[in-house]
Parts: sequence; structure tokens; C-alpha cells
Amino acid sequence: MAKRLRHVNVAVIGLGMGGAHLKGYAEHPGCTIAAICDVDKVRLAAKAAEFGLDESRLFTSTDALFRAAGDLGLDAASVVLPNTYHAPVTIQALRRGLHVLCEKPMAMNAGQARRMMAEARKARRTLGINLSFRFVPQSRALKDVVDAGTLGRVYYAHTRWWRQRGLPGLGGWFGTKRLSGGGPVIDLGVHRMDLAMWLMGSPQPVAVSAAVYDPIGSRVARLQKKTFDVEDLGAAFVRFQGGATLTLEASWAGFSGKNEDMVTEILGDRGGIVQRNLGEGYDFEARVFTETGGSLAETQIKQRLAPAPSAYADFVDAVLEGRPTLAPAEDGLKVQQVLDAIYRSARLGKEVRIR
Repeated sequence: MAKRLRHVNVAVIGLGMGGAHLKGYAEHPGCTIAAICDVDKVRLAAKAAEFGLDESRLFTSTDALFRAAGDLGLDAASVVLPNTYHAPVTIQALRRGLHVLCEKPMAMNAGQARRMMAEARKARRTLGINLSFRFVPQSRALKDVVDAGTLGRVYYAHTRWWRQRGLPGLGGWFGTKRLSGGGPVIDLGVHRMDLAMWLMGSPQPVAVSAAVYDPIGSRVARLQKKTFDVEDLGAAFVRFQGGATLTLEASWAGFSGKNEDMVTEILGDRGGIVQRNLGEGYDFEARVFTETGGSLAETQIKQRLAPAPSAYADFVDAVLEGRPTLAPAEDGLKVQQVLDAIYRSARLGKEVRIR
């Protein structure tokens, strides 16, 4: 790693989801928001007013931002753009000597992800991926349970994120494959898949069998005369080195029972865990299933004693401490490999090996 910093000056690039990044950085005492960048001047001005930034720190292009990096004293950047720009802008930032937190998915394909990692190694800079479900307090608590050996040998997992009706605004980048790379699999499924793989111990994926569907999205798009060339539901079966397997389901729209339905279950030979959303919102419960005294036992995780950092706090701390983030690029690459294989398997109609 490069010379250790005492304070991190960060730029946030893309102010849609970037608003969460700004809030996270503003809450960290070791970080200053030094610049923001967005092509939408109205949104740019609104965020500047919210976070007290003068005009000299506002940019509408990454080229202009990175040219000013030295004058701004930039140390790091959050890349929060449509998926197609993750790799090129991250590489641009790394070549300017900046540490980078990139939004999920890491890239449009594994080849791009590997190039990002190579640039980070060459620059000796931290590259983290915002795999944000790792930072949910109940997720951190379940990871502690797994790491303590409570589950024994993990052999199977199931994870899903279903939305009853959650199609993004049609005609935008989410439903345009050349900009997004895919639909709910790469948008929602990436979160639940990473959570499951992380709780499984981050095994190496080796093969995938998958299918994707678009009956609702394509029908709505035709009625609205809007672009929609991605799936609205995808399902996959993933094999890992060592024999463990994972089933994944992700949907933007379907005749299911809940507006938001999120669950991740991990089974081991000595115990199991589950994390699911409460009701139809973004609060979660976590439970552990074991054998105790010859009987089956169930424990609810009430509260993790050690606080769980946000993804943004962890990124700043990683830069300050000269360590990898809790969601490193190496894990982002594994997720990307599975995403690539899901779409390849669905296209070919058969199981494919991970490249």
C-alpha cells in the first residue's frame, strides 16, 4: 500500500445512489467530502447546498474532476455511476493515484473486473466494492456465528430477492442491457448472492446453470413503447469448489406475495442460519438453528455487541489503516464471475463452467 494517510479527502462521482455515499462520508470524522461530480446540474447544485460545497468543488465530467485532483487534495473517490462506467472511471481514478470505492456490480464482466484489480495493484491503492448487505448489523452477527464454527461444514445455501412490482423506470439505464449488463440478477441478486457467498466463506464458484425471463417487463415496455431488453426474473444454481451449492432467485416483478421479499439461508452439517426482511421493508431478523442437548434449538440474534460499520466508514478506515476493505475487489470478482456465467448459461440453455 501507499504511504499511510491521516485524513481522507473523497470525491463522490454520481449523485443518485451517491447521496448515501455522501451521507456516510459526512458522518466519518476522518473524512472530508472534497468534490462531487454529476452530469445533472440541478442535482449537483442540490447536493452542494446540502453538504456545504462551493462551486470550485462541483464537476460535471470526470475528466475535469481528475485534472483538478491535485489542487483539490483528493485521496479517494466513490464511483456511483451506471454499471457500464464502473470499470473505466474506476481505472481512471486509480491512475490518478486515488483509492476507490466502486458501487456494485464491480463491472460489466469479469475481464473488466480483473483489469480494475490490476490497476489497483499497480497503483498500490485500495479498491473496495460496495457490497452493502455485508454491513447490515444482522449480517455481521451471522458472519460471527459462521466464523465461530457453529455451522460446521457449509454445504448448501439459498438466497432470493423478489419484488412483486418493482420495475425501474422503463427507458432508463436499468432496463438497457448495454448500460446495465442485465436486470434484477445484476441489480438485486448481486446483493443477496454476495451475502450468501460471504457467509459460506467466499468459496470459488466453478459452474452455473441458470434461466432468465421477461414476461412482465417486456409486456409493460411494449405498452409504454420504452426500451427494456433485460430480464425481469432470473434463477440460478451455482456449484463451488469443494462441493457446496447455492440457489439464487431475483425478480423485479412477479405474482408473488410481498412487495419486497429477501431471504438468505445457509445450511451446515452442525447448524444453519437465516436472515430475512421483516414484513416488506428493509429491517431484518437473523436466526441460528443448532442441536443442543439432543434437541433442535433456535436462537434469534437480538443485537451484535460490536457495532457494524457502514460500507463508507469501512472504506475510509481501510484507507487510513492501509488494509483491504471488508468487501474487497477479490470477492467482487467472484460475484462478477457468477453473474457472467448466469447470463451465459441462460443464453445457451445449459450449465456452463466459470471462466
